[in-house]
Amino acid sequence: MLQIKDLTITHKYDLRVILENFNLVLNPGDKAVIIGEEGNGKSTLLKWMYQPELVEDYAEVEGERVCTGERLGYLPQELPEEDRDKSIYEFLCEEEMFWETDPRELSKLASRLHVPVEFFYGEQKMGTLSGGEKIKIQMVRLLLGQPTILLLDEPSNDIDIDTLEWLEKLIRETTQAVLFISHDETLIEKTANRIVHLEQLCRKTKSRYTVANMTYDEYLKSRNLNFENQKRKAENDRREEDKRQEKLRKIMQKVHNEQNSVSRQDPHSGYLLKKKMRAVKSMEKRFEREAEDMTEAPEEENAIFFRLSKEAVMPAGKMVLKYDEECLKTQDLRVLSENVHLWVKGPEKVCIIGKNGVGKTTLLKQIASELLERDDIRAAYMPQNYEELLELDKTPVEYLAQVGDKEEITKIRTYLGSLKYTADEMNHAMAELSGGQKAKVLLLKMSLSGANVLILDEPTRNFSPLSNPVIRKILSEYSGTIISISHDRKYICEVCDTVYELTKEGCVLQSKEQFKG
Repeated sequence: MLQIKDLTITHKYDLRVILENFNLVLNPGDKAVIIGEEGNGKSTLLKWMYQPELVEDYAEVEGERVCTGERLGYLPQELPEEDRDKSIYEFLCEEEMFWETDPRELSKLASRLHVPVEFFYGEQKMGTLSGGEKIKIQMVRLLLGQPTILLLDEPSNDIDIDTLEWLEKLIRETTQAVLFISHDETLIEKTANRIVHLEQLCRKTKSRYTVANMTYDEYLKSRNLNFENQKRKAENDRREEDKRQEKLRKIMQKVHNEQNSVSRQDPHSGYLLKKKMRAVKSMEKRFEREAEDMTEAPEEENAIFFRLSKEAVMPAGKMVLKYDEECLKTQDLRVLSENVHLWVKGPEKVCIIGKNGVGKTTLLKQIASELLERDDIRAAYMPQNYEELLELDKTPVEYLAQVGDKEEITKIRTYLGSLKYTADEMNHAMAELSGGQKAKVLLLKMSLSGANVLILDEPTRNFSPLSNPVIRKILSEYSGTIISISHDRKYICEVCDTVYELTKEGCVLQSKEQFKG
């Protein structure tokens, strides 16, 4: 059992309370997911639960963590910098159970993860692996340690669809408690039996959390129903209060008029009116007490508001991409795929899927390099690693500003506000922001550029389950061309017209139907 008692986390830089008086008990069999908007403290909470020292640099923490006799296994959102130069073999050897595990068990695990068992003994540096391969190797080392509680920060990021299905099965069937963060709605829907929802209300000045013992679908339905009922009751209470105040106003006006017209020679009438006025004042106090018990309008952290430029139009049938490559290679000339042919016309929305390590990101980088140089289209690129484009020492406003005049700065700050940035966060260096907040900056830059071709590597990977439907709707309504990589099954079904699987033999057309349900 892992128990958290009265946990309060405060951000050191802007003194914002991320979490207040948080309580949670994690028992065997619990499959709990932490959801919430970007920057709401999900990763910070998970880090603190694993090892409180991990958040000391940027957070003040009060609270108690009870974890007697448990072995915690933690998957960080990003591979630690100190592990990037280790070979796969060196990385796995740091878990002593790697040496004691039966080779047949290692072979079974490799098969489930769709990698050859020799991969575990490879000399390739961890930092050079694809995003999905990094997750797989970290999960291998984690599971070999036989933890009793799994704490997983974005385990679904970048892994291929076959491995996603393995992860779903692992979470569902393991007897250990699992607490995970994910933006993959399909994964959450298929695995979670508890929901931990972290919210920041009133422009991130007030924190709120909810723990619900139900599935994600049940939680959304229950949450929406409760909000509707509370909203309806608050509106009814407000109407009744308006009626009471109108009644009180009329009575007071009448008594005032009678007091003004009563003659000084009629003291008895004056006495009665004073008595009547005291009764009216008593009624006013009673109404005030009743108003204190009125149902308040529900507070809700809304999803982000965002739109792409309406001017980003791609003429139907225009040849956007004609990519023909006999041999797709890495920088060190390792062959990834052969006979890769990909033709895209406007305003087609294309998704490229494929197993981890097959070269999807390498392919997309080559496509981006070609399209960004073209004069007949306006292309914009979102890489898998945001730091390839972001200048991390700059604030979001500084990075997005082209001219720097007052009008432009005001417009940018307004746009950032619609993406749930606080004034303080707009002035933070981007190195301090979460992955989702960095993704928002890149999306906004794309919108401001007026691009009519978007090249997107895992565009939904860092947005919350509540904001991802908004992102999908925006991209599905976009009138330009999209060339993307994604393993998000809802994104594939709702946004993309055409799906290709990149294999060692080239691009193979796939049906979207297989990703539904």
